[in-house]
Parts: sequence; structure tokens; C-alpha cells
Amino acid sequence: MYQHQWFSGESINLPVGKAVCVGRNYAEHAEELGNAVPERPLLFIKPQTAFATLGDELALPRPGLHFETELALLIGAQLSADHSEDPMLSVTAVSLGLDLTDRALQSQLKAEGHPWERSKAFDGSLPLGSWLPINQMPERPEDWAFTLVRNGQLQQQGYVERMLTPIPELLRTIVQDFRLEAGDVVLTGTPKGVGELNAGDTLELSIDQTDWKVTTTIT
Repeated sequence: MYQHQWFSGESINLPVGKAVCVGRNYAEHAEELGNAVPERPLLFIKPQTAFATLGDELALPRPGLHFETELALLIGAQLSADHSEDPMLSVTAVSLGLDLTDRALQSQLKAEGHPWERSKAFDGSLPLGSWLPINQMPERPEDWAFTLVRNGQLQQQGYVERMLTPIPELLRTIVQDFRLEAGDVVLTGTPKGVGELNAGDTLELSIDQTDWKVTTTIT
């Protein structure tokens, strides 16, 4: 069972809550899938049962899944719509996660005008790495960046400065509808370069300008 854990190995004394995710937060990703670029953040939720540990090996919960590498934020203190301070003060740690997506099912649901949950929020659909304290990240969130190397080839590069909705604004938008509790996670969107995972794939995920790195093999 998934539990929040520091990158140094210790457990984090926070419950596992929900994940609030944003779709199409990078224009190039929306364009690569033939989707319109949204005028405001496109939000959806993954439940606690979606969380999984991104470790040395990753067993996919169903075949034919696509990966979307995303910068993840761990909420350490409640954040709500009446919060007047900098929302970044409620973020305690940063990690990378995979928003696993059943793309064929998602396309079917979209064509039928139905919600995406069955293709996005199923059990095991959110493998998350361990958490790096936010004070070990570059001081300005707009300087944050991350990389996915797949089977030795650069697959995805995410630069926070290229997000359609910057992180502080994204947090303020989320809490207009969904109060964030300690232990919740926010996924901030994926850059271009998504694709289908296959057994035997090796993924190397890293956060730029930090020591954070995870290598996992798909089984």
C-alpha cells in the first residue's frame, strides 16, 4: 500500500489523500493529441486507490497504458478558497509521478461525451516517486524542470515556465472548487512526448538542479 515517503527514505507523517490533476497545462501536449488548448485549467481527481509507489519496478494495472510524466506537489497544510497567503506556503514537497492513462478508453469516453474517470482514475493509475522537501528545490518555481528518459532516449522535458497556468495560480484555481488537505497531491500537467508503455521499458525520471532521480522498469 502506498505511503508518502521522503527521498531520504523516512516516512512522512501525512495521510494519503486525493490527487487533483490538471489536463492540457502545456500547449504542445494538447496539440500533440489534437486537443484544444483550454482557456482555464481542466481539472479532474484521482482517488486514494489510484496511488502506487514508483520504485525499481512498476507493474502496470492494465495493458496498453500511456504515460504522462508530471511534476507533483505534496500539500502539507490545508489550503482553501479563503486562504489569503501565498499558496506555495502550503506545499511541503515535490516529486514526479506518472499519470497513467487508458488512451483508447479515454478517446471513446470523450467521443461519447462522458467523464474521463474510468480512463484516468482507476486503481494504480498514479505511480509516485518519493518526496523532495521543497526547500531543496530551486527557489523560484518558474525555474523548476524535469526530464523523462525512456530506454536511453530523451522522451519528455517539462519546464514550469512553459505551463499555461503557473503553479501558484493553479493552486488558487483548484481551491475554488476542491479544498486541499494535508496529504493531498497536485499533479501539474505533462509536456509533449507521451506514449504507450511496454513491458521491459526502462524509465529514468529526474528533477533538474536536484539529486532527485528514479529509475524503474516496466514489468
